[in-house]
Amino acid sequence: METLLCLAASLVFDRRKYGGSTSHLAGEPVPTLARLFKRPNGSIIAKMSNLDGSLAHGAKHEVHVAAQLLGSPAQLDASYRLILDSARMAGIGPDELPDFLGLEDDDELVLLGQEELLQSDLEVAVQAQVARWAEKFPDIAEPVTERLLTAAARVGQHRFARNVLQNNGHRCTFCGLGVRAGGLRAQRMLVASHIKPWRVSNSGERLDPRNGIAACPTHDVAFDTGLLTIDHDLRIHVRPEVQEAAEDDTAVRSSFGRPPLAQHLLLPQNAIPPGVRYLDWHYEHVYRRVGGARPPSFTPECPLVA
Repeated sequence: METLLCLAASLVFDRRKYGGSTSHLAGEPVPTLARLFKRPNGSIIAKMSNLDGSLAHGAKHEVHVAAQLLGSPAQLDASYRLILDSARMAGIGPDELPDFLGLEDDDELVLLGQEELLQSDLEVAVQAQVARWAEKFPDIAEPVTERLLTAAARVGQHRFARNVLQNNGHRCTFCGLGVRAGGLRAQRMLVASHIKPWRVSNSGERLDPRNGIAACPTHDVAFDTGLLTIDHDLRIHVRPEVQEAAEDDTAVRSSFGRPPLAQHLLLPQNAIPPGVRYLDWHYEHVYRRVGGARPPSFTPECPLVA
């Protein structure tokens, strides 16, 4: 149970942010799991490291468990629910073991942000790491390694999307659309994707919430294709031809008129704004590439990143 709960916790907790000297600072669900199993925080984090293969001398079977269950969210969902049901029958309530994946209300376990990950991009990224893993774990078969690395990338994308949605207040930052009802349909009303795409980002950029933005599907596609861009002052710019179309076409105006499109990015008061270098990347490689005029607040003091 400890192994499976630590694996489930990896969907919401990034253990790489905490080492031996900082494990006492780890957030939920680590402290709760540590109390439940009468272990220190560091032991729970070490178990999570075993599961993602970070410890060269970690238990081999745990890598197989992670590869199997992370590669099959439905199996992980079933295992997690079984543990929660058994805990409740044994008198272990939400205070001792909270439902940190939010599944007890019959929601389905869904990995967020997966629409951004093309299989071809995943394969390229995984193959670049397989050789290093073969040296580190020579007794683990390559197919298992590939499954675990693929699953790890998908879990990282899930945590990234989850953090971006939380940071952006679960609303489209372009128009303010937010649907707080439960269920899959509500989740699909918002997309949390990278400003600098996953396929061209390094490992740190792929997990950086400053490289993410939450948007409704319409404005997500518009941003990804260069119909919209954001300047250093977080002003939203629309390509001139789209602005002109919005003046004459009611349907276009319903998405790109002002309103509903905001003048500035809509962020909660304490939100972390998008990183300037990611906005520069988007302007240089997306907006300008399709012929967008240079927004005035992209200033020489903030040079573009090639």
